[in-house]
Amino acid sequence: MKIPSVLIMAAGRGTRMRSRLPKVFHPLCGRPLILWPVEAAREAGAERVVVVVGREGEDVHRVLPPGVEIALQDPPAGTGDAVLCAREALGDAGDVIVLSGDHPLLDAGFLTALAERHAGSGAAATVTTRELEDPGQYGRVVRAPDGGIDRIVETKHPGDATAEELAIREINAGTYAFAVEPLYEALAEVGTDNAQGEVYLGDVLPLLRRRGHKVAAFLTDDELISMGINTRADLAAVQEVARRRILERHMLAGVTVTDPASTFIDVDVRIGEDTTIEPYCFLKGQVEIGSGCTVGPMTTLVDCVLGEGVSVLHSHLDACEVLDGCTVGPFARIRPGTRLHDGAKAGAFVEIKNSEVGAGAKVPHLSYIGDAEIGAGANIGAGTITANYDGRRKHRTVIGANVHTGVHTSLVAPVAVGDDAYTGAGSVVTEDVPDGALAIGRARQTNIEGYSERETAAEEEGKR
Repeated sequence: MKIPSVLIMAAGRGTRMRSRLPKVFHPLCGRPLILWPVEAAREAGAERVVVVVGREGEDVHRVLPPGVEIALQDPPAGTGDAVLCAREALGDAGDVIVLSGDHPLLDAGFLTALAERHAGSGAAATVTTRELEDPGQYGRVVRAPDGGIDRIVETKHPGDATAEELAIREINAGTYAFAVEPLYEALAEVGTDNAQGEVYLGDVLPLLRRRGHKVAAFLTDDELISMGINTRADLAAVQEVARRRILERHMLAGVTVTDPASTFIDVDVRIGEDTTIEPYCFLKGQVEIGSGCTVGPMTTLVDCVLGEGVSVLHSHLDACEVLDGCTVGPFARIRPGTRLHDGAKAGAFVEIKNSEVGAGAKVPHLSYIGDAEIGAGANIGAGTITANYDGRRKHRTVIGANVHTGVHTSLVAPVAVGDDAYTGAGSVVTEDVPDGALAIGRARQTNIEGYSERETAAEEEGKR
């Protein structure tokens, strides 16, 4: 089925969100609200995608993918006015599907079904409807004697609908398909005689019927179709549905999610087969995980890549790359710019930032590695610190292959430790260490005999 142009109305200010952030920018499972209908339209193969925005148009443009067109509606003056503002952007489109930007659960399958219903009915307008026990403030669908749709009655404000109309249970789900030419001919005649003084898109329906056009309904029992977002409570409810959809998609693709109720995975995350996600994990942004990995429990991944067979336990990883067979954690923090090569280890209470950790190298515990290069097979002793900041600039530390640093070694950058070199426990290394050398940078130990007895005697003397 060839999907026609898709027009997405997203100019509303979203005042009920009580936020400085425009509603369409609020994130839903890692993606701004406006991108959900956009991606659904693109996945369905829409010929053209047009987004109608308000004064935040330039900001919206920055988050939209290439090829999506923008129409400006400022100030917002109703759904009908939004469609009028998009006339030029629609160009020579023959048909258009009209969506609300705050209904993110509409997917490509639904858009295809709506397009098929519209094309098969021969109607100038096709309206998606649902029947609800409690229609609330949704617009009511008034049927014509022939079973088609006569009109949509808005109910958001007192005076918009009569008591008889309010008793109707069939509601407008806010999604339409139109033949473009009849739509704009009718919109030119729509007035603003309503409580809001706005141009309502639904008001074109009786005008189309009077012109002899057919207005069809696409009645669906899918309750998610009408789940729009007006408040943060609505956003939370929609997010729960979207989160469950995402988890189900991964589980059907061969991923084990041990406890779906405590697992949060953003929409653009990719996970390989036979990977296990343990409870209380948060996978956010552009995360890519290979096959056969174990993530969690209690782990956060943000914009990072994990190879195959990686294990991450009780840790926080951000904008880093962890290659095949690596182990991370527990309680590790891997910061942006870090790459752990095959088989490397970042162990308990380790923080690594902007560093390369070579294949098979180990940073087992209680260490800070920043702005460093660690060679293959190196073993970094507990409590090793790279002192990378002199108060004004960051400096690099280079640690060669098969290096062994003793516990509590401080490497004061810029400094290099050659291949196969060692450092003594407790050393402060400020100069380069040659290949195969042992660096010891600490004060000599001095034992003072009889010290305890003298101290005890002095204390007793002081009590007299």
